[in-house]
Amino acid sequence: MVIQPKIRGFICTNAHPVGCEANVQKQIAYVKSRTDFSDGPKNVLVLGCSTGYGLASRLVSAFGYNAKTLGVCFEKPPSATRTGTAGWYNTAAFHKTAKEEGKYARTINADAFSSGCKAEVIEAIQQDLGQVDLVIYSLASPRRTDPETGKVYKSTLKPVGNTYTTKTFDTDKKRVHDITLEPANDDEIANTIKVMGGEDWEFWIKALGEAGVLADGCKTTAYTYIGKELTWPIYGHATIGKAKEDLDRAAAGMIEQYASLNLDAKVSSLKALVTQASSAIPVMPLYISLIYKVMKEEGTHEGCIEQISGLYAEKLYAEGAELDETNRYRMDGKETNEATQAKIKVLWDQSTNDTFLELSDYAGYHQDFLNLFGFGFENVDYDADVDSLVDWV
Repeated sequence: MVIQPKIRGFICTNAHPVGCEANVQKQIAYVKSRTDFSDGPKNVLVLGCSTGYGLASRLVSAFGYNAKTLGVCFEKPPSATRTGTAGWYNTAAFHKTAKEEGKYARTINADAFSSGCKAEVIEAIQQDLGQVDLVIYSLASPRRTDPETGKVYKSTLKPVGNTYTTKTFDTDKKRVHDITLEPANDDEIANTIKVMGGEDWEFWIKALGEAGVLADGCKTTAYTYIGKELTWPIYGHATIGKAKEDLDRAAAGMIEQYASLNLDAKVSSLKALVTQASSAIPVMPLYISLIYKVMKEEGTHEGCIEQISGLYAEKLYAEGAELDETNRYRMDGKETNEATQAKIKVLWDQSTNDTFLELSDYAGYHQDFLNLFGFGFENVDYDADVDSLVDWV
């Protein structure tokens, strides 16, 4: 079929298999170009392995450190009439290259929140790897079913405490406008923590630990975004922020609980980027378009693969890596420093319907959005008939 992007609101409802492969190959090439990888992981479990930071983690593990990787994702396969999801095609492209280079790669397509998925992963580790020495937690979902109670929890994107009015950019109608968000109630906060907090991360480490498949000295990290003042009311100090704070609680608890295994659990704060998750959050398209403008001018802009490559080399596997006051790894300093934020604030205040496209790098934002789904790559013929029925088995 000939596949052109079908964009509805803040999502793209289809994906291009050849474009997704181009995206994966571009990231692999970057990883292979780095020369600062030394000792690192040998057997890696990536929870949320198919897009964004999770995909980058798998690529860095496999092609930077020659690690065996076991991935978990929840993606829709293609059919005769519909394309697969971008994550499906990304995973297929990863498996293709891993096989060509003789690297171990296995992916389980299942609900990572479920007990059944955890059991399947443990069985795969026992069969193929014995133990894992790095567990990446990079799951993003609007809902979660508690495996112990069967109750479904749904997350909410709301401020905490007060009504919040601010600017946003409607990517569908291409306009800057004010948006007012009512504060979350206690149940909405609690439900968001249940979906996006540290409980499932803890469940995973508990299941892996009880099965004896965590290596001594195993590292685990969960990804978060903290941001600064412009995004705090909808992110850092909002329902999402409350959930992300719960990751800190979980990390501290796991270090104590698994001291006999010398488990190293840390939260890693990464910079704001265009991802399938961030595109859905009010304010973020406007903010990210502005930081792209400023950081590209400063020469400090990085994508997922650059951020994760740096995280591994400079934090996870570096001696004496610096931590912040809450024991987190920080890879977001080039975005959140005061000088850069001051420049962004000036552009934020000046952004209107008439000025936004000139002041921002919305073109770069939109390009990255298209790239997420395999579109917008110069070396891909989007008028060509392609086989959408791609698999990774």
